[in-house]
Amino acid sequence: RMTALFEKFRPHIIYHAAAYKHVPMMEFNPEEAIKVNALGTQFLADLAIKYEAERFVMISTDKAVNPTNVMRASKRLAEMYVQALSTHPHKTKFVTTRFGNVLGSNGSVVLRFREQIERGKPVTITHPHIVRYFMTIQEACQLVLEAGSMANGGEIFVFDMGAPVKISDLAKKMIRLYGYVPNIDIPLKYTGLRSGEKLYEELLVDGENSVKTYHEKIMIAKTRPIDQKVIITQFKLLQNKIDSPNSPSSMRLVGLMKQLVPEFVSNNSEFEQLDTTKIVKLKND
Repeated sequence: RMTALFEKFRPHIIYHAAAYKHVPMMEFNPEEAIKVNALGTQFLADLAIKYEAERFVMISTDKAVNPTNVMRASKRLAEMYVQALSTHPHKTKFVTTRFGNVLGSNGSVVLRFREQIERGKPVTITHPHIVRYFMTIQEACQLVLEAGSMANGGEIFVFDMGAPVKISDLAKKMIRLYGYVPNIDIPLKYTGLRSGEKLYEELLVDGENSVKTYHEKIMIAKTRPIDQKVIITQFKLLQNKIDSPNSPSSMRLVGLMKQLVPEFVSNNSEFEQLDTTKIVKLKND
């Protein structure tokens, strides 16, 4: 279907925002995370080259930095593939934008809090100290368009998200905006960190890990170079595993993801055992 669309419309600029972004869902369905977030990006990026699109802007996430779960690692794989395509000359300029949570977007915590408050239910938060970066839909769109226009190819643009927001403070403010008193009219209920969830996110915006651009809110992340031949071989291996008549177990698929993304270390997940195995193997080597 995508091939037919490219053949018919010959797009000049592609903004690739399609992805599974919900952490628990992908932790239980790693095959889908790989198929959509990683291999789906590969297929679309290859079409961009074939049909000579001018630019390919991938919408990534701060969650791709030092991933602790399957969703994050699948987005990092997508970033790596897009990076690798820029190591060889193409008509298409490939660029990645990386930022945090967008207020009011599909699946946003704000929407969930609003629904819970309006129903008079407890507002559920995973951890009292969990923090996240936020920006508005308008801010996110403006910065994505700006970064896409300034790209030379191969960059990972990181947006200045401001100060991180404590989720419990956000919940309390929303409760007050509705005219209620937190923990009296509407209680806060802490449910515990979900599988693979971090207390905080990393954007790589400090001076050692990023380079300034002419836009005060857009930096370029310093990342390790990606070899195109290596990444293509690795993605073929992923595709072969997915296409195998004997479907690989989630444990084997995630183990392969950890080989391709060495910084992928699971947190609060059944896949932590793979990291222990990796440590033992390194010691034995």
